[in-house]
Amino acid sequence: MKIIDIQPYVLSQDLETPFYFSQWHYASRKICLVKVTLEDGTYGWGEGYGPADMIKTGIDFFKPFVLGENALENEKIWQIMYLRSMDFGRSGIFNAAISAIDIALWDAKGKLLNLPVSVLLGGVKNPVIHPYATGFYFTDSPTLEEDLAKEAKIYKELGFKAAKMKVGLGIEKDVHYVELLKKHLGDDVKLMIDSNHAYNYREALELCKRIEHLDIGWFEEPVHPEDYKGYSKLRENTTIPIAGGECEYLRHGFKRLFETESVDIAQPDICASGGLTEAKRIATLASSYHKDIVPHSWGTWIAISAAVHFVSNLDQNPGRMFRNAPMIELDRTENPLRDDVTKHSIQVNNGEIQVPTTPGLGVDVNQEFLEKYSIDKNASTEPLWS
Repeated sequence: MKIIDIQPYVLSQDLETPFYFSQWHYASRKICLVKVTLEDGTYGWGEGYGPADMIKTGIDFFKPFVLGENALENEKIWQIMYLRSMDFGRSGIFNAAISAIDIALWDAKGKLLNLPVSVLLGGVKNPVIHPYATGFYFTDSPTLEEDLAKEAKIYKELGFKAAKMKVGLGIEKDVHYVELLKKHLGDDVKLMIDSNHAYNYREALELCKRIEHLDIGWFEEPVHPEDYKGYSKLRENTTIPIAGGECEYLRHGFKRLFETESVDIAQPDICASGGLTEAKRIATLASSYHKDIVPHSWGTWIAISAAVHFVSNLDQNPGRMFRNAPMIELDRTENPLRDDVTKHSIQVNNGEIQVPTTPGLGVDVNQEFLEKYSIDKNASTEPLWS
C-alpha cells in the first residue's frame, strides 16, 4: 500500500496559566503533528517532540524519500530516513521527524490490518498499565503551596498510584516542596522528582541525602545529560533510583547510557528517540542490561497512545507471578492541543489503563480544532516542550 502524502501541521496555543520549572518559563504550547495518507485513503497520525517548526522542516526533508514507499514496510522506510540524515543528524531534530513519520506509519499499518499497534509490536504482555501524573509545576501564584496541595488531592481522588513533581530551584526550596507534597500525597501515592538536569553531581547528591527517607520513586534527570560519570556516581551513592534518557536518541544513545551504568530506569521519548520502530530496539537493548523502561511522554494523545501500546509489549523485568504493573507518563498540565485536537480510545479508571483494542493507535484528529490552532492562524512566539 503506497504512501501518497505526508502532511505536517504546526499547532500553537497560549496557556491560561503560564508555568515554569528549573530551566524555562512558558506561556504557550506548540507541537508538530504529521498525517501520512495511503493510496486507498487510509491515514495515520504521528507526533514529534521538540521545536515544532524545526520538526516540520525535518518532515519536509524526508517526504520525497518516503512518498511511494509501501507503508507496511516500516523498518525499510525507517532505514531510508536514518541513512539520509545520519551524516548530520545522529541525534536531535531529524530523529524527532523520523519518529513522527514512523509513528504515523504504525497507526496506518494497524488500520490497514485492522489490528491495534500493541499486537503488531508482538502482543500485549502487560494488559494493565499504571499511568503516573506529571504535574506540580511552579507558577507565580501567591497561593502556590495551596495550589500544589489541591493538585495532590485531585491526583489521589482520581486513583493515581504515583505522581511526579519538578525540582531544581535550589536545594532548600526543593526539600521544602518535596516534604510538602509527600505530606499531602501520603504513602499510597509514590512521589518522583525531576530536576530537568538542573544540578551537578555534588548538588544532586546533597538533595538525595536530604530526601532519601521519604521513599522517593525516582530522581529524573538529576545532572547534565552528558555527565554519564555523574549519573553513575549518583546511582552508587543514593538509594533513590535514578532515571533518565529523555535527551538520548536512537539505540546508540541508550547503549551509551546503559554501558556507563547511568540509570536504573530508561526514559526514551518515542516521539524523539526514533519512533516505535526504534523504541522496540531500545527495549530489547534495555532488557539485555536488565533496565526498566518508563517512556517520557509530553504531548497529545497521539504521543500518549504510542506510549501505551509500546509499554503493553515490554518484557517483564524480571518475570514473576506478583509484580507491579509497568508505568507510563500522563501529563496533567494545561494542554488544549492535547485535549481539543486529538481524540483517543484510552480510558483511565482508578489509576489504571486497560490497553485499547481499536485498530492502529486508536487516535484521530478533530479537523475543526486542527485548523483553529494552526500556526498560520494562531502564531505563538514561545514554544513549549519539556
